[in-house]
Amino acid sequence: MGFRADHRGVPGGVQWRRRNRLPGLAVSFFLLLSASGVARAQSTQSATPDPTIHTDIEAAGADGDLPRSAFVKFNHYDGKRFSLRWGGGFLWDYSAYSQDEDSQEQLTLRPKSDLRDFRVLVKGKLFWPDRLSYTLGYMYDKAKDDWRFRQTGLMLKIPEIYGEVFVGRTKEGFSTNKIMVGYQGFTMERSAMNDALVPVLADGIKWIGYIPSGRFVYNLGYFRDTRTQYESFNKNDNQIVGRGVWLPFLGTDKNLLHLALEYRRGKSNDGFLQYRSKPESFEAQEYAIDTGEFAADHAEAYGVEAYYRPGPLLFGMEYFFNQVAAPDSGNPLFHGGELIFADILTGETRPYNSSGAYFERVTPASSVFEGGRGAWELVTRFSYADYSDGPIQGGRFWRFTPMLNWHLSENVRLEFVYGYGKLDRFDLEGTTQFFQARLQLQL
Repeated sequence: MGFRADHRGVPGGVQWRRRNRLPGLAVSFFLLLSASGVARAQSTQSATPDPTIHTDIEAAGADGDLPRSAFVKFNHYDGKRFSLRWGGGFLWDYSAYSQDEDSQEQLTLRPKSDLRDFRVLVKGKLFWPDRLSYTLGYMYDKAKDDWRFRQTGLMLKIPEIYGEVFVGRTKEGFSTNKIMVGYQGFTMERSAMNDALVPVLADGIKWIGYIPSGRFVYNLGYFRDTRTQYESFNKNDNQIVGRGVWLPFLGTDKNLLHLALEYRRGKSNDGFLQYRSKPESFEAQEYAIDTGEFAADHAEAYGVEAYYRPGPLLFGMEYFFNQVAAPDSGNPLFHGGELIFADILTGETRPYNSSGAYFERVTPASSVFEGGRGAWELVTRFSYADYSDGPIQGGRFWRFTPMLNWHLSENVRLEFVYGYGKLDRFDLEGTTQFFQARLQLQL
């Protein structure tokens, strides 16, 4: 058959299903919408800047972002030749599960409390304070019991041609939720579709550009696995990634609207591809989605995004189609995405970086450590992932996740999560309830 199944095997008698291949038409339609937005981008802008819109971006980007008004001040150095700021992050997770009989047949899940992430970050500017910036991220990989480099590289601003270029290890630039580091995210984990499809990092070169008004930003990247063969995020031999974001109301007194289209072409890793993801719980012992390795040449992914932020409220969606060039497996089409609703009950507004086109961390109006109440954020997400097509039966998984974020300060956050999910795999439909919590510390 030209593919390698996972250890449980592929159910027999699977019927081949033909699906309409619509991603190309959808992308063409939304490109026309984006083009019309660019044509209108020269309209008059408001004289009063929005304090929740940030325009600065350095080599650290979203992955190396440090609190803007840190609770401590000793981690800064500004010299004549360079500047330096150091910090770090710490995540501790707890997860427990309630499974029905079918879910227990599909997955073995046990309560667990453990270290999720520990990293050290350094960023700053070199020699040309207005041009060149650097970042270095170093993380302890609990699963491999080893230290690994995270986002690390140099960024050069070239305002003459409206952009900046990054060289090194970074986010590919596909999916707002993936560009945002986990410390900034709305939810405790990314969706199963997102995790299975998009690697968390890649090595290469990325251009981040914009038009003068700032209402249209884009990124283009090329990445190779020359130095990532031993990394868990190594899924392709090379990748070409593009993303365009239209911000029609930027610079006006209207609310933030983010509309994006994106494309990713990933060459298979040594002739094979595999898509897998845990059930949106890192502490889970097994994968909910897993196609097993199968022979393929490449895959092309198309994505569409929409976010609207009228203030403390935020609504958003991301949806992806992934067409795989795998003739022996019927050229399967995988798809899925998520819907997000977030409301900061204490009235703060989640900041947005218009240069990188992603959301940033919440800053409480009053820190708990200064006698305040912090910021309380209610989040609800529905996610869906379909990785079953033809002989490739990786599973279909959906999950409804309400949760509460308590931002005690810019440096401390607690997360309380409930999830209700259903997995269709192995000719079974299993239901699982999730009970999760996280302690997050940042410097």
